[in-house]
Amino acid sequence: MTAQIERFVTWLLVEKGYSPHTADSYRRDIVEFSRFCGEEPDPAAITADRVQDFVGSLYAVNASASVARKLSALRTFFRFLRREKIIAADPVAGVAGPKLGHHIPSFLTVDEVFALLEAPVAATDRFWRRDRAILELLYATGMRVSELAGCNLDDIDLAAEMVRVRGKGNKERLIPFGRAATEALERYRPERDSLMAARIQRGRPPEREALFLNGQGGRLSARSVERSIQLYGLRAGIGVEVTPHALRHSFATHLLEMGADLRTVQELLGHVSLSTTQKYTHLNIDHLAKVYDEAHPQARGRSR
Repeated sequence: MTAQIERFVTWLLVEKGYSPHTADSYRRDIVEFSRFCGEEPDPAAITADRVQDFVGSLYAVNASASVARKLSALRTFFRFLRREKIIAADPVAGVAGPKLGHHIPSFLTVDEVFALLEAPVAATDRFWRRDRAILELLYATGMRVSELAGCNLDDIDLAAEMVRVRGKGNKERLIPFGRAATEALERYRPERDSLMAARIQRGRPPEREALFLNGQGGRLSARSVERSIQLYGLRAGIGVEVTPHALRHSFATHLLEMGADLRTVQELLGHVSLSTTQKYTHLNIDHLAKVYDEAHPQARGRSR
C-alpha cells in the first residue's frame, strides 16, 4: 500500500493544496493503519471489519478526538482510492466513529481582552511593540497563529487596513483590521527594521519578508507567539489559560454579540463549512437576556 499512500499524499499537496504539515499528518495515520494490517496489504482486500478492528484498537491509547482524526484520514484515503478506481468499494463507508461532545470554545470577555492588550509594557518587555502589534492583529482579525507567523510585510496594507492571510489548503482571504492594530503595527515597524539591521551586521542573511521577527532577526515562530501570549495572560490576571486560539474564539464571539451575521464571521475565520462556525453561537445568557429585554415588546418593563 506504500505506493498508493504516496500517490495520495501527492494528490493532497498538488491537487488539494494541503500544507506539507497536514499531508504528513495524513500519511502517518494511514501508515499506522497499514502496519496494523500487516506487510504491504492490498487495499482492495481490506474489509470494513478490518477497519473497525483498527478503530477499536485505537481507544486503548488515544483520546476520542484522536481516533476521530485517524478515521477521517482513512475516509479521505479510501475515497481517493475509489475515485482513482484502485478499489471498487469503500471499506470505511459503514464504520462509525467515536461520539464527540459538543466543544464550546473558550473565549475572553471584552474587559479581559483589553487587559491582555495592555500587558506588554516598555518597562519590562524588550519587544513590547512587537508583542502589542501581535495581540492587536490577532484580536482584530481572528486569524490563526500559524497564519500570523506566516504573514509577510507585503501582506499588510496599512492604508486600507487590510491583511492578506494564507489559511488551510493555502487558500487566501482578505481580512480588515481597525485603527488600533494599524497604530500598533506602525509603532512596531522601526523595531523590526532594527532587528533586521542587527541580523545583517552579524553576517546573517536578512529576513526581508517576514512581518514579525524574533530577537535574532529571523521569522518569529508560532510556538514563540503562543508562549508569549500565555505569559501575558498570566500577567493580566486572566483566570483561564490564554492562547492565540482563545483570541480567535473571542474575535468570533464578540462579533456575533455585536450583531455580525454567521456567514460573515465564517468568511473572516476562513471556515469552509458554516457548521464549523456555528460553535461560536454560544452567546452568554446575560447578553441574550439583555437583547431580549431591549427588543421584545412583551419583555419591556418586566421585573428582573
